[in-house]
Amino acid sequence: MQALHINGNDLTPEAVREVAVERRPVLLAADAREAVERARRVVDALVAGNKVSYAITTGVGKLSDVRIAGDRITETQVNLVRSHAVGVGEPLALAETRAMMLLRANSLSKGYSGVRPVLVDTLCEMLNRGVTPFVPSQGSVGASGDLAPLAHLALALIGEGECVDAQGRRIPSAAALQTAQIEPVALQAKEAVSLINGTQAMLGVGLLALLAAETLVDSADVIAALAIDALRGTDVAFDERIHQARPHSGQMKTAVNLRRLLAGSQIRESHRECGRVQDAYSLRCVPQVHGAVRDTLAHCRRVMETEINSAVDNPLVFPVQPSPGAARDSGDGEGDVLSGGNFHGEPIAFVLDFLGIALSALAGISERRIERLVNPALNEGLPPFLAPGAGMNSGFMMPQVTAAALVSENKVLAHPASVDSITTSGNKEDYVSMGMTAALKLKRIVQNSRYVLAIEAMAAAQALDFVAPLKTSKRGQTAHASIRSVCPTMDKDRAMYQDFARIAELIADGKLAEALA
Repeated sequence: MQALHINGNDLTPEAVREVAVERRPVLLAADAREAVERARRVVDALVAGNKVSYAITTGVGKLSDVRIAGDRITETQVNLVRSHAVGVGEPLALAETRAMMLLRANSLSKGYSGVRPVLVDTLCEMLNRGVTPFVPSQGSVGASGDLAPLAHLALALIGEGECVDAQGRRIPSAAALQTAQIEPVALQAKEAVSLINGTQAMLGVGLLALLAAETLVDSADVIAALAIDALRGTDVAFDERIHQARPHSGQMKTAVNLRRLLAGSQIRESHRECGRVQDAYSLRCVPQVHGAVRDTLAHCRRVMETEINSAVDNPLVFPVQPSPGAARDSGDGEGDVLSGGNFHGEPIAFVLDFLGIALSALAGISERRIERLVNPALNEGLPPFLAPGAGMNSGFMMPQVTAAALVSENKVLAHPASVDSITTSGNKEDYVSMGMTAALKLKRIVQNSRYVLAIEAMAAAQALDFVAPLKTSKRGQTAHASIRSVCPTMDKDRAMYQDFARIAELIADGKLAEALA
């Protein structure tokens, strides 16, 4: 792929995925390099003049009143990285760590952090050559951003700590850098705090979860349509006039999808004159529920897109810009260094929690459709539990239990982390976001929801097999064939856990969502 040139201003979620997952190469854009260098000259001037400036010639946090000068500034940078690399627990996935690295590099490239371009260049080279830091997932309260996870990233940058190779093995960072022919960075004034202050860990995890969620909601529309048709549901509830009367964009989008997915179904035509007036909510209200999920995802995307291209460390450096017509180097070294709180994770913590709540609803209504497919009192004459030879075979009795377990776990995980706070750093950091906790919970909710949808997809495909020779729509047949490509019809009981895993992978890859194309 063509290299991505980052400048801190126009990075997209899709580009993050291309770098994190597909290994697209990354370079610092030329105009961004100039901005980074201009901000760095302000920092160098402060150090040369021995002026007091937070995190440049002082300690950090509660120790901000401790003056640091001379050679001790560079020593302090290494101490700061080492002392903050205190993460515990399971490491972030390689893609999540790579997303974090790209996001950190992109934020630094805006030219407000006062670092040297070599920091951005080295992060880019680590990405390009597959050097991935070992980053434990726990230890961040989302206060001065994700201090602990970012410190583990910074530790690898200076040739300390550990990295993870493509096989998941932990190796010393110094060896990983040497193998990749990358020089460790010798940090200078301000650079340690610029590396470890920020929201990039929660944002990296959250962005990949958002992209997965967007695929999930499209897949959910397809799977719901299969279930609705198999249950002889009506498409009247998806009439355009109903949704124009309540024009939420997500609701209208899902209604359009359902109309297209059900158009031309022989099953629908076979019961058009039946006496049933309306369906249960889990069928009739799919546009309202799935649509609300869509609107939530759109809101979360807008917030994350802003955060992707923001300067989020502290303090920030604002160089004097040359006046029109003046020499480009006029005002070099002049500018303001301002302390603030852009590192605080609250904006991201809120949307991560909101995402978890929305996906819990998506999985919840899916489980209710599974129940209707398997329950002989509700499934419109389909075999009990979709079992051939019910009694001798149990069919989908237990998959519904698994879906119920996952949905109930989601309900616990969906409790917002961002409503919590705990005081840290000697009461200096006295209100925190808990954004990383929200991100880690969201990962689990995404996984659980994907499995619930996989179970519904397998059950709906089985139900459609029982309805034959009547056929669902052309688009429904495409989706059914996709499911059957990894999961044969159940003609007798078998262990289904591998079927669920294969269908979940099908969903994650966007293969079921292709029925909407």
